[in-house]
Amino acid sequence: MNQLTEFLFPDLGARGAIVEFDEGIDAMLGSRPYPPDVRRLVGQTVAAMPLLAANTKFRGRMSLQFQGKGDLKMLVAQIEADLQVRGMAKCAEQAAGDFAALMGDGLLGLLLEPERGDQNYQAMVAIQGGSLAAALEHYYASSEQIPSCMRLAAADGRIRGIVLQRLPLGEKHSSERNWEHLCALFATLGEAELARTDAATVLRRLFHAETLRLFEPQAVTLSCRCNRDSISAMLLSLGEDELEEHLQEHGRVDVTCEFCGRDYPFTGDDVRALMMQARTQPSNATRH
Repeated sequence: MNQLTEFLFPDLGARGAIVEFDEGIDAMLGSRPYPPDVRRLVGQTVAAMPLLAANTKFRGRMSLQFQGKGDLKMLVAQIEADLQVRGMAKCAEQAAGDFAALMGDGLLGLLLEPERGDQNYQAMVAIQGGSLAAALEHYYASSEQIPSCMRLAAADGRIRGIVLQRLPLGEKHSSERNWEHLCALFATLGEAELARTDAATVLRRLFHAETLRLFEPQAVTLSCRCNRDSISAMLLSLGEDELEEHLQEHGRVDVTCEFCGRDYPFTGDDVRALMMQARTQPSNATRH
């Protein structure tokens, strides 16, 4: 079961969301030989995406990217308007260690690509904190001015995440005192407990004494959007001259999706058929 559940504390001026992934994890992450510590961070980045999307009215693609200076060069995850999520990393073969060790003095970037052609929005901040969750808390505090608590977990074939955010002071009983109370409760949740526990149990353990309004769970999907049609469109975008030059040297074109690691082989005949088809009919660009 993969689902996102939003919740609200009507008497304490805070809101939140919790996500759980139990399906599609190996299909998304298993095609790439990630070192264990890197696979864990990719899973945590995937968990963060529905939490980021939960508290915004934005419609389109949201991308989160971490650029580091250590053995982990890049972490990327994307979520679409239909809550389809994918993630990937680029790293050295021997990459190991916690988030701070792997990412070094890097940068965190959030990119919003609207569905309807509005201008893209991008924010960049320095990575701070000893975990991915801490880095995102810092992002919310510095870029969005939203006090937040977040916990992310990826272990034992499960991916989990939870975020708690304070509403503007004075709104729906929001106050510093209420926020400190909720943060103290939240702090009792460890990553290991989150990884092995279903969402309903986590919320009951943390906030059993509080009035908590749960919204209807939403289905989330962990899968890549790549397919042969989108890869074909990408190849055509390179131009016929470049494709012909590649075919002269290699005789074929082999493309590997950067996200899921799936291979797409194209023979010379396949590529020339694509080029012929493109000459005879208009093609629609496919976002990949």
